[in-house]
Order: sequence, then structure tokens, then C-alpha cells
Amino acid sequence: MYPDYNQYLQWLHSCLQAQDQRIMALERMIQQLSTELKQLKEKPAIHVDRIDYKFDQLKVETLEGTLNIGLNPSDLQGIEDFAVNNQDVIPPLSPKDQMMRSMEIEEAILNYLETDLPDIVANVQKNLNIQPNESYLSFIKEDIKKQLPSRIDSHLKASSPNDHSEESIKATNEKIIQLIKQEIQNGVSVFFDHLPKNMKGMNPE
Repeated sequence: MYPDYNQYLQWLHSCLQAQDQRIMALERMIQQLSTELKQLKEKPAIHVDRIDYKFDQLKVETLEGTLNIGLNPSDLQGIEDFAVNNQDVIPPLSPKDQMMRSMEIEEAILNYLETDLPDIVANVQKNLNIQPNESYLSFIKEDIKKQLPSRIDSHLKASSPNDHSEESIKATNEKIIQLIKQEIQNGVSVFFDHLPKNMKGMNPE
């Protein structure tokens, strides 16, 4: 009946499905970590008894050759860092650190929804000459909250800090926060712009 509105509902349904899949994946990950932790706790501790070396009973006729374990001290001269294809290798963050980043970004966006979203919605409604309606604000806010984890995860996968220093991680997180804020602003505009006319409650000019 209203192709634009139906299209939005289909898009919303796909977002909810993606959210459900992410929740299921996280639950499987938590279950796997719990199982591994339980197995580690159940492993018996390794105990090494005292070892006595009786050097007076050893007889060495000749000692020759070189024992190399890992890198020679001479090999370390001039090496400042390790690289692959002339690019520095930055190991990925641990799952715990990634989760902390995700929580920090999510908290910032949730605060943004409470402080800035009402004005954003009101301004878009005013610009499009749409009669204010509080139900739209509640709907949009809840819809964004449902999509937020998947959007954060997507941005985290696409953006890696230059290093694992606190400053670099903080700068990357702030960049992601600003990107998501822009997505929210664009999404609000698209939502109202595609509402069927009979649902907009246009203000008389």
C-alpha cells in the first residue's frame, strides 16, 4: 500500500535478524570461553620435584659447536621492529579489550540519544513541515538502540588503531562515535522523508 513504508519495515526486519544473529554468536562465544575456562581449572597443576645435578660425575672430553635457540644476539643488531612485506605488524586487540571499546562507544552513543536525538528529530520535523509527534521519537530511539551493537561491531572491524596505546585507541573510538552520530542524523532524515504523506501529519503552511 505504501511502498516506501513497506521498504523501511523490510529493512528494519533485516536489521533485527542481523541483531539476533550477533546475539547468538556472542552467546556461543561466551559458552565456548566458559567451557575452556572450566577445562583449564580442571587441569591438574604441574609439580616438579627437586632436581639434583651431580657435576662431579660428568666427564666432558670436547665441547664444540653453537647452540641457537630463537635469534642469535648478533642477529638482533640493527633490528628495530618486525615487519611483513615492509609493513609493521600490529597484533589484534584481545577480546576483552575489544569488548571494552565496544562498551565505551555504546555508552557514548546512548548518552547522545538522550541529549541530542530529541532536538535532531524536532529539527527534521520542522524542516519537513511535519507535525511534532512524541511517538516518532520513542520509535526511532528504540530502533537505533537495537541496531547499535551491529553498527559498532561493523565500525570496529573496519577501523583499527595505529597501535595499542591508550591515545590511539581513544582517537579511533572517537572517530567511530562521530561516524555513528552522523549515521543517526542521516537515518532520522531518511525516516521522515520516506514516511507516507498520510502519516506525516503535515502542518498547514
